Amino acid sequence: MDFPPPAHPGPAEDQLLVLRGDHRSSFVWEGQLSMQALRPRRLDDLWEFIVEHPFHARVVARLQATGFYTIFELGRMQLDWSLITTLVEWWRPKTYTFHLPTGEATITPEDVQVLYGLRVDRQAVALPQYIRFMTRAQFLDMMGQFIGYRPQGDVGGSHVALSAIRDHMVVLHPDITGETEDLHIERYTRLALLLFFGCVLFPNTSGSLVGMRFLHHLQQLDDLPQYSWGAAVLAYLDVLDMLVNAQRRFASSVARLLLSRSTALEHLRPDDLLRYG
Repeated sequence: MDFPPPAHPGPAEDQLLVLRGDHRSSFVWEGQLSMQALRPRRLDDLWEFIVEHPFHARVVARLQATGFYTIFELGRMQLDWSLITTLVEWWRPKTYTFHLPTGEATITPEDVQVLYGLRVDRQAVALPQYIRFMTRAQFLDMMGQFIGYRPQGDVGGSHVALSAIRDHMVVLHPDITGETEDLHIERYTRLALLLFFGCVLFPNTSGSLVGMRFLHHLQQLDDLPQYSWGAAVLAYLDVLDMLVNAQRRFASSVARLLLSRSTALEHLRPDDLLRYG
């Protein structure tokens, strides 16, 4: 019995895949299979820091009121990087979906709300016009006003080093007690949220910075639940992908969310657009 020749793993029509030359899957099509799984650069390790410096009960209460503490409770997840690598190979940036054998799949704002408890049906997370034109000195002044700490240095624009935030939290940690004034509890809570934003929800491409523009929304901690942070998380990934052309980094981030669910997801692009850059 004669068997047909093995099918070529590549696409039948090259013209449809304009990014083929930059896509990881081209290694497979050209017979140069890469056995190395993706190992994305680790961000500033938030989870180990929290274990070493646990939040005081009063800080926990403030974080719970903001709606973000659920993610702190989730902690670091053990992930299968080989499986994530496979998902990245199936990622198509043209449609922002994974092309799976069972159909297309991606993450929707509703999934973020279910997994992380972040709302998607509230006010859009947006910045007033004047914030976008503030100088670094003005942002540092905001840090001093709402955090009680003004980082040194004139380099970094509207961003501050995560290590500087963490180091200042280490200094403040012993002074957070049941008798600490509410003002200092709120400042410590803002530091924790900045660290959390920069490490988990809105990581900078450098992996070591966080935007001080978040201080605009962190001024009033009680107002944070009024915003659609779930939609903002997906919108930030979308904008990050377009700005830096980092398909693999973006696909890896979406894959990590996708692995939190066991079913295929419908494709839906978020309406809110976060402009934190």
